[in-house]
This record gives sequence, structure tokens and C-alpha cells, in this order.
Amino acid sequence: MLDLIRDLAGKLLLKREAAFIDDRLHLTAVTDGETKQIIGHDVTFFDIQSTKAKQCGFRMEIAGGRFLTCCGDEPLTPPVEKYAEGSAWMMHEAFCLYSQADIFDPYEKHHSTVKDACELAERLGIENMLLYHTEDRNLSDRKVLYREEGEKYYHGTLWIPEDLEVIEIH
Repeated sequence: MLDLIRDLAGKLLLKREAAFIDDRLHLTAVTDGETKQIIGHDVTFFDIQSTKAKQCGFRMEIAGGRFLTCCGDEPLTPPVEKYAEGSAWMMHEAFCLYSQADIFDPYEKHHSTVKDACELAERLGIENMLLYHTEDRNLSDRKVLYREEGEKYYHGTLWIPEDLEVIEIH
């Protein structure tokens, strides 16, 4: 399996990037519910139950029993909500505003809206919600528009980062 992953990565990466496989870039297959130590933190991987392709999200212990959960490339589904519940941080895709769902068709693409992601974070008791994987037609106004919609449904701290923006997770 790992050879297949290396072969696939070699086809997806530029030759100069693929040269780092097993040197600086380490590929490790994981299974649902498996925990690995990464940079001194316990990271538990979970199958996101995608109907498109096998995908994992993860839950990382960041400090003092606090967790960062990354839900992957699709909305978090009820069978795996336990991995995110009560997390200090949750990273969740929010493809577009709910008010623009008829324009961007997020559900056809197995994605959610800002409203969907924020309602989920509110219900799961998430302290900090970071939205990513968004459409890019409203870049200049995205932070304002996403925050306005999100804060109607979520009362924690809402993050809508720009590309390359650094956010300190604590």
C-alpha cells in the first residue's frame, strides 16, 4: 500500500518535489481510529465517511487535553462528530455562503455552506472555528461576508483566513 502511495505522490508532485519523498516528505498510511505521534502530539485519524473517495480527517491533542480537529474536504458527518465534539479548534470547509448556495451548488460537490459549518460548530461546542476551502469569487469581501453569515449561527471565535495568513493555535 505504501509503495502505491509513493508511486501516486511521484505522479502528482513535480520531479524536484518527489525527490523529497522518504527524506523530508514522509508518507504514512493510516487507518480509521489510529493514533500516531506527530511533532510530539497525539493525532487520531478518522475516516470522514466520504461517498466520493477514501479520506481522513484528524484530531490532534494540542495542550492540556485541548484538541484541534480537521474535518477534511467534506462536511463532518454524524458518525464521526465524536472526534470534533468539544474541540478547542475545528477546521471545516465552507465552500460558500448559504445565501449563495444556488449559485455555487455546494451540496452537489459534497461541501457545506458557512451556515452549515457554523451551526455544526455551535452544536458541537467548538471554541474556535476556522473556515477554509472557500469559493474565490468574493475574495475582497470574503472575510466580512463569511463573518456576517457565520456569526448568526456560531458564537465562538470565527476565523476566515486569507491565503498565507498565519494563525497561532493554542
